[in-house]
Amino acid sequence: MGADGGVAPMVEGAASLSLDAHDTSLLLVGDERSIREALSRCSHAASRVTVLHAQSSVTMTDTPSEALDRMPDASILLAARAVADGSADVLVSAGNTGAVILAASRTFSRLPGVRRAALAAVIPTLEPHGPHADPFALMLDVGATLETTADELVSFAVMGSAYSRIVSNIERPRVGLLSNGTEPKKGTKAVVMAHERLARTNAVAFAGNIEGLDVPRGSVDVVVCDGFVGNVVLKMLEGVADAARGIAKNAYAARLRYKLGLMLLSQGLRRVSELVDWKQYGGAPILGFDRLVIKAHGRSNARAVRNALKVATKTVERDLIAAIATGLDATRESAEPVAP
Repeated sequence: MGADGGVAPMVEGAASLSLDAHDTSLLLVGDERSIREALSRCSHAASRVTVLHAQSSVTMTDTPSEALDRMPDASILLAARAVADGSADVLVSAGNTGAVILAASRTFSRLPGVRRAALAAVIPTLEPHGPHADPFALMLDVGATLETTADELVSFAVMGSAYSRIVSNIERPRVGLLSNGTEPKKGTKAVVMAHERLARTNAVAFAGNIEGLDVPRGSVDVVVCDGFVGNVVLKMLEGVADAARGIAKNAYAARLRYKLGLMLLSQGLRRVSELVDWKQYGGAPILGFDRLVIKAHGRSNARAVRNALKVATKTVERDLIAAIATGLDATRESAEPVAP
């Protein structure tokens, strides 16, 4: 209910998947009348689509805590409860990110060894990743936290590695710790201590510290940082992509020689557009809970919703929660006590 495009793209994406994924059932939570009206306008497998009515929903402009306190039966809370009680296996939302995280934290438990959940995002990169040559890396956290401890950064590394292995089929994902230098002693106290911890464990393939320029290059499969830094990097990359498109448009309108040059580069520019097209990636996880959560982009269209649901299905089928728990156990066994 909370996506920018309203009910229609959410329902259309789910309906599309219902026609192909014969082993997947979809529970649509929100205003039943609006959902059924949208369903009536698109082909779907009725036997695999169920509707759970919610009288209220959180909007993108709502303050999450105030909205959830005011609306205890909001659609995002009902959806989270459905996952908690086993009526569903994974929560997918394109709504208010803060509300999704808060609903999950109020409804689910954190995995042992996880003090804070992390919001991940896929970042377009020059270097491909994994057996399918995915043109993106995973970065976490990108907004669920502001400041983190060394323990939390280590848990982010484990969770990101497990997700990359499960979803992108990378047998041993390379994990980098984002800092202001590649040397082990560079960075904040938490980053330095996390580096020491990660260098001692076999739970992840730790590639050491990386710098900002390594993120778009794709030097690693998983980028680990606190939520403040991650959110700044994410918004900066989005801004660079928009700026590049704007510069190209202005150049095309300016001079004939620029037009000719851009025509020659058109195939490459189309490829760049594909790389930064978040719709093909669907969604990214909120990791750290004992239940699975996939956050789709607020501007998701039907294609993006379908892809987010496909990612969600894969996390269930390949038991992402168990993979994360195993990795966290390994880091605890290999670690000496580290102060926050």
